[in-house]
Amino acid sequence: MKQATIQTTHLNLVIPGRQKDVLTTQKRDKILKAIALILIYVFIIACAVLVIFPFFYMIIGSFMLEEDVIAGKLWPTAGSFFENIHYNYTQTLQRFDYFKYVGNTLIVGFSTTAGCLLITILSAFAFSRLHFKGREVLFTIFLATMMIPGEMMVITNYTTMNNLGLIPTQGQTRIQAYLCMILPFISSVFYIYLLRQNFLQIPNELYFSSKVDGKSDWQYLWKVMVPLASPTLITITILSLIGSWNAYVWPNLVTKNNDYWLISVAMRGSALQLPDPLAPDVYKTQSSWTMVASTLTVLPLLILFIIFRKYIMKGTGRAGIKG
Repeated sequence: MKQATIQTTHLNLVIPGRQKDVLTTQKRDKILKAIALILIYVFIIACAVLVIFPFFYMIIGSFMLEEDVIAGKLWPTAGSFFENIHYNYTQTLQRFDYFKYVGNTLIVGFSTTAGCLLITILSAFAFSRLHFKGREVLFTIFLATMMIPGEMMVITNYTTMNNLGLIPTQGQTRIQAYLCMILPFISSVFYIYLLRQNFLQIPNELYFSSKVDGKSDWQYLWKVMVPLASPTLITITILSLIGSWNAYVWPNLVTKNNDYWLISVAMRGSALQLPDPLAPDVYKTQSSWTMVASTLTVLPLLILFIIFRKYIMKGTGRAGIKG
């Protein structure tokens, strides 16, 4: 008589009355997960539209005639599309000395960035590698100043620049105007903090090895630490240039001659205005020309960010890992 063989390699646990509930729960979880994912993407897309729309309208507005912009149209309806582009950009560049103002902005931006990099590197090295009494207390005080809004320092900075003779009532020179816009911004506590955190990630063994090789602290800083922190330094460079490019309140306050304006200040000038036909003494800003000037102003920053975006992400991502 043959005995029955029972296969025991695969066993399925079946709980009567519970299998249907488990399948229902799994199906419900999948539906809820899909709904949650859809809601997340809808929220992200809505936020992206809110952020991108002003840039989109700025570019489209530069292709419209003045009546379309005033009417709030979202697409050019009056005139030919290419004729509008030619007219708006030609008129704007003829009236708005774009390249002169860009030149002023680049001089101020690169000078500010060079000074800021030098001070940031030396300060971050001191706070990360040099041991002196009161270092942590001093750095804490530095960080506390980040809570003070920059607008509160405008009066103090203006008084300082005036006492240095850089803001005369008449006859301000180009060098004086540039120095007024550069000196208050050649140091940044945030950049010092950012680079200090990056320096702290460099192993101490490299420092001791350089000492064995007879290197000084100065040589170790420039030959070891600075190359290793290059992503963060690139980030600081780009952010400093962007800050100088977007500056408005301070340059508008300290420049006494229109020829020394930065690009952001010049956009608020009278170059993009025309007399009102109904009141010749009243000048109205041409919104379509302002859109052109804004597009030309933002375009270099967008190109800069697109080229160096991976360095910005890498530099900021490496900063707060160790503190």
